[in-house]
Amino acid sequence: MAIANNSLDLRIKRTLLFTMGVFALLFVYYALDFSMRGFTQDLSAETHLYTAGAVLPNTAIFTHMLAGATITFLAPLQLFTPLRQRFPALHRVSGYLFFLSAILTAIGGLGFIAINRTIGGPVMDVAFTLYGLCVLVCCTQTIRFARARNFVTHREWALRVFVLAMGSWLYRIQYGIWFATMGDMGIGENFSGPFDYFQDFAFFVPYLIGVEIYIRHQRAGRPVLPLYATRGLAALSIALLSLGTYAFAPIFFGLR
Repeated sequence: MAIANNSLDLRIKRTLLFTMGVFALLFVYYALDFSMRGFTQDLSAETHLYTAGAVLPNTAIFTHMLAGATITFLAPLQLFTPLRQRFPALHRVSGYLFFLSAILTAIGGLGFIAINRTIGGPVMDVAFTLYGLCVLVCCTQTIRFARARNFVTHREWALRVFVLAMGSWLYRIQYGIWFATMGDMGIGENFSGPFDYFQDFAFFVPYLIGVEIYIRHQRAGRPVLPLYATRGLAALSIALLSLGTYAFAPIFFGLR
């Protein structure tokens, strides 16, 4: 019975990771395409993020997008235990590339906010600035503990970086889920609706809280949730990720 339960849990875990990986690749494609066009074309008629003739903010935001695509792709690989154990040198090299990209993502986003502000006003300015600062702090700590060969603490900070690295993707997935279930309710012009203000923080703060709870339970040697609840949460996550990606897929592929 125990073997059957372990097999089921392994299948659920692999299905969740596979679902996240496939759906995240759609965002990687979208972000790469968008950033490369931002560097080479005038996108002022397509997006508020592009300012015609403004080299500095355009460079900042599309560097942010390009580096963001890189960390979204690399983040799951950094936490993939078999790869880390079998190819430690590759893990280190990809890790430094990941953290360099994460730092560029943060600096690019913070630079754009400092120069142009966000379309969502002061609330979005504060939230996105806080997000960028969290990325910088967590990246610095992850590298610091890796160099000190304190791998337990290194892994804890790496988990924090992981949820932050997936933030841009989760931001869009959560909007996809909302659009699919609630339509335009709570969505305001220039991201000024109640749900927009909620989203300013909800794409990273709850996940950081969740990671902190997980880390503290791991240190104490006890599970965060009962087994049945963990399975249910994993199944629900797969369903919500599928729904959010389905709703947002036309934007990923430029169909609207």
